Amino acid sequence: MSVSALATDQSVCAPLPVLGGDVTVPLVTGGEVTYAALDYAASAPALQRVWDDVAAYAPYYGSVHRGAGYLSQLSTDLFENARRTVAAFLDCRDGDQVIFTRSTTDSLNLLAAALPADCQVFVFETEHHASLLPWRDARVTCLNAPRTPQEAVESLERALTDRDPHGPALVCVTGASNVTGELWPVRELAAAAHAHGARIVLDAAQLAPHHPVSVRDLDVDWVAFSGHKLYAPFGSGVLAGRADWLREAEPYLAGGGASRKVTRRTDGGVDVEWHESAARHEAGSPNVIGAYSIASACKALTDAGLETLVAREQYLIRAVRAGLAEVPEVKVLSLFGDDAPRVGVISFVVEGWNSSHFAAALSAEYGIGVRDGLFCAHPLVRTLLGSDPGTQGECGAPEAAPGEKSLNAIRVSFGAGTPDEHVERFVRAVKELVRDGAKWNYRTEDGRCVPAV
Repeated sequence: MSVSALATDQSVCAPLPVLGGDVTVPLVTGGEVTYAALDYAASAPALQRVWDDVAAYAPYYGSVHRGAGYLSQLSTDLFENARRTVAAFLDCRDGDQVIFTRSTTDSLNLLAAALPADCQVFVFETEHHASLLPWRDARVTCLNAPRTPQEAVESLERALTDRDPHGPALVCVTGASNVTGELWPVRELAAAAHAHGARIVLDAAQLAPHHPVSVRDLDVDWVAFSGHKLYAPFGSGVLAGRADWLREAEPYLAGGGASRKVTRRTDGGVDVEWHESAARHEAGSPNVIGAYSIASACKALTDAGLETLVAREQYLIRAVRAGLAEVPEVKVLSLFGDDAPRVGVISFVVEGWNSSHFAAALSAEYGIGVRDGLFCAHPLVRTLLGSDPGTQGECGAPEAAPGEKSLNAIRVSFGAGTPDEHVERFVRAVKELVRDGAKWNYRTEDGRCVPAV
């Protein structure tokens, strides 16, 4: 189905209102155009409903926990209610903790700091750096990129079979790739982990904004995601899941809020009794507005109907992939193949084009914002491209001649707030750039490709 046919299909909902939907940007060729934000995988625009909720609360902003005043009590209730809203959105189990963090990266670093001694961590090379790099103090086994979901499960099972069965172990896996958008077999990987006495954490940064996530149904031990990808403003994230490792670990940050009781010893030191609840890892004044914005986004997506939003996004995915398939010079990157289920994240290379140059032309000549590079998933993108680390060429010249391997890629991503016109414009722009070339001259500035003055 073409994107234009969406309007006539009653089963497909309209895009959700987002901030910036009417922002116009200048084109180097003259005039202005409404900005097409197609970089949702990096940061999705905030939902208008989230912004309205935050604006309504802002005059009542107050200190959280222990404040006696009315606004402090109101803010505390709002903060703790946000925790319950997120737990419901993730379908958490009784006893699971919801900890508010800064981002997915912060959440996984928190969990890494809470690992038991001598814990072994299993992670695929296909992970985003947020879930690939935090495990510096653990014994890490990095698994090769699988080419099918079944191969991923079998690879993990082999690795777990060879581990010390008596020591603690953790598997970290993405729910949806930030490069290819492909869904990973999370439930099967969780079953394999538990069968071998290991635990599993789900990086849901790209999954939660596009697809229902049930901690209970997937049977994962923890889940992490970011507010800024879930249509909430920057600066907030979530780690949710089992309490025991978190309760037994030293606080992620030492300070007020994490401590229940502090007494001074006769030798001049201090003794501390730490909280056992989520507060143990939330030292300092919490980001109330960040937590509230995440909860607001959870409610907005739930009220809109996640299944309905998924259906609309699938139409957009098919339309973009069908359009790119009509351009022989475009190669879409994939691990699991064309038929793999996926969210609205698509990466590709264009034969004869420098990826930075192509992305810059999309922005400057069409008002389309995409991402180019290695997407904080360097091993995965290099595996998909079959390339070794190299130096990016000048943006005015092709990065790789026909038949040669590209060094990086272009990523287009979209979601619940994407209008039909944005993806239609993107497909048209790709075809025109490949057919006619760029209309403007470009140069490299501070490592980025930009229009020449």
